[in-house]
Amino acid sequence: MSAQKNQPSPTKGKLFLGAVVLVLLCFAGAAIFLPTSRPRSKPVVKPPLQTAVPTDVLAAYGKSPSCKSCHEEAYANWEKSHHALAERTMDPALDRGAFDPPRKIHHGTQTSEARMSGEVFQLMTVGLDGKVQPFGVERVIGVDPLLQYLIPAPGGRWQTAELCFDPHKREWFNVYGDEDRKPGEWGHWTGRGMNWNNMCAVCHNTRLLKNYDERTDSYRTTMAEMGVGCEACHGPMADHNAWQAKHPNQSSDPTVRKITRAEMFSACGQCHARRAELTGDFHPGENFFDHHQLTIPDETDLFYPDGQVREEDYEFTAFLGSRMHAAGVRCIDCHEPHTSKLRVPGNLMCLSCHSGTITNGAPKIALETHSRHKVGTSGDACTECHMPITTYMQRHPRHDHGFTVPDPRLTKELGIPNACNRCHTNQTPDWSLAALVKWYGPRTNELMRTRATAIAKARAGDATSVPALVNMTSAETNYFWRAVAANLLKRWAGEASVTPALLKSARDTNELVRAMAVRGLESLAQSGIAPVTQALNARLQDPVRSVRVEAAWALHHTLATNSPAGVDLLASQRHNADQPGGGLQIGGWHLDRGDLPTALDYFRRAVSWDTNSAPPHHALAVALSSAGRSAEAVTELQAACRLAPRDAEYRYQLGLALNEAGQLDAARTALEQAVKLDPQFSRGWYNLGLAYSAQEKSAPALDALVRAESLDARSPQIPYARATILARLGRTDEARVAARRALELQPAYREAASLLEALER
Repeated sequence: MSAQKNQPSPTKGKLFLGAVVLVLLCFAGAAIFLPTSRPRSKPVVKPPLQTAVPTDVLAAYGKSPSCKSCHEEAYANWEKSHHALAERTMDPALDRGAFDPPRKIHHGTQTSEARMSGEVFQLMTVGLDGKVQPFGVERVIGVDPLLQYLIPAPGGRWQTAELCFDPHKREWFNVYGDEDRKPGEWGHWTGRGMNWNNMCAVCHNTRLLKNYDERTDSYRTTMAEMGVGCEACHGPMADHNAWQAKHPNQSSDPTVRKITRAEMFSACGQCHARRAELTGDFHPGENFFDHHQLTIPDETDLFYPDGQVREEDYEFTAFLGSRMHAAGVRCIDCHEPHTSKLRVPGNLMCLSCHSGTITNGAPKIALETHSRHKVGTSGDACTECHMPITTYMQRHPRHDHGFTVPDPRLTKELGIPNACNRCHTNQTPDWSLAALVKWYGPRTNELMRTRATAIAKARAGDATSVPALVNMTSAETNYFWRAVAANLLKRWAGEASVTPALLKSARDTNELVRAMAVRGLESLAQSGIAPVTQALNARLQDPVRSVRVEAAWALHHTLATNSPAGVDLLASQRHNADQPGGGLQIGGWHLDRGDLPTALDYFRRAVSWDTNSAPPHHALAVALSSAGRSAEAVTELQAACRLAPRDAEYRYQLGLALNEAGQLDAARTALEQAVKLDPQFSRGWYNLGLAYSAQEKSAPALDALVRAESLDARSPQIPYARATILARLGRTDEARVAARRALELQPAYREAASLLEALER
């Protein structure tokens, strides 16, 4: 009987690399699917090597001291600010006290020393070769509450020391806390994760050009001015200086264009956002999204589901999600731009809008009844409840700029922190919830709670979140949350309610929403669905670069490299080629366009640069599998599983690779582990069912396939697999029903049609 011959087998599949996420500051596992064919062979267009931005653009900068004579007050405010002192050369008058007398620094299993050698500042610490040796310190970034030191390294590099100085406590500490990072790790001070040229320089200096040369893996980094100077926010002013010299005390300067509030906000976001760079060449007056891709509270755990900051974010993203931003408030409304300090202190800053004395739409707040805390105590401060503090880098407390409302119920249900229990650590969320109900009555922020619940469910792969997310894409008035919903929907992109929502979002008036909608549609890019293809092609012409780059990546299998969007994508890849994430994306590009040797080269490079991270090992395994090198693919996936033991996707892919290598028992075990880690993993259950069937374990095979079908009722392969097993067991009637179900889902499914024909003879 033909049923057994037509039975699907997990051993026939190769691993495939799906979309490599463009957020390059943090890795995310790329999707792996069973393939239909090997990468096709065709001519390969390799992106050219890095071309540096011409350094003559820096001649347009006059530098901050040239501003002093005409703008004395602004210059005086700026001169001692954190911006002005963002980076500087070492100064004996300022820095000797941290190094003299010598100080021992104990961190992890290591002991280092800060000392002076004559007039040279030195750190005695472990270098890349694993030996303790002296390193000269020549620059410092930051001023308060900590100072980090820069050490020159070969290839034009500057490396940022993990050992920092606290100017208040007058003590040294390790920015990683109790972590014991070692040479060879990405995050060790000698690694690429602490490379100043890529990780720090652009935000601590004015108009910085990284100038990375991929051929030599070296830098020729240059800048208009060290520190964040006047022109970092106002743009180049050499022409203005020259015009003013010829026309003193005249105000009709044609060289100056006033920067709008939106443009100034983009200038703030350039450094105060967690983002990936697309160009490395932002300057004032330009759109943030023409040069960056923003990290938002979607799958990433950098943010809690309600938008509160969990990991280091630098304020901008959380603020975008706030009601303050939606109401039109911008950074300079609260912060004096030259000092960076609040315009007025404490609660007076909030009451400048919330006092009811001006007509601005802000609700009136009566502090004496609203705060419910004694005047002068910390709980009486608006920021304590609505801008809770998280400490980063061990010593840097920062206010969350999401302006959220404390919700202890979200703490109980989803583990999201609330400001009440952040302060009252000896109390429970129930205690806080009871207090809020007593003070303010049963009213709740249902919008935020519903939104946070949907996001939390989506992150967990819970399909019941889909209706709420679809509603968010149209009902949310804040574009930020429409963008979050669009990106989270990509897991269900093909569902009947989701595809139209994403297509509509791809036409949103806001570029962040359009970009995230394109990312959401990416999995359907090769599906041949006409509206999807049309929508993605339309976004290749989008006026904003970040949207064009997202669309270019979604269509990168067949993208014309000389098209404007193709040029944008390849330029962004070249700009980020100095980091493992950049190597992963370039490798994915070459793999999907049929250049397997180049893909392997980039993936190996990423592994060598970040050997303790799972995604590079996984990507290399995909390429090795495509090359027919199953044993090597298994080794890389085993490494990925060791490094990310809670990741179900890697266990699943390991199961496929072991199947390909003929290790059926080990493959079954890996797939069992995958579905144990993620019980909602439909592809895991499907392949586990096939693995059981291959070992003639029919009962557990059917159980696994039933579970898979309950999680993914759209897949015709699952009922077809059930039909083959049922036919083998002689359960013909049940096999017919399953085969018919497969044909209902895919009428042109030839294998299912052949099986049904054989069963009905």
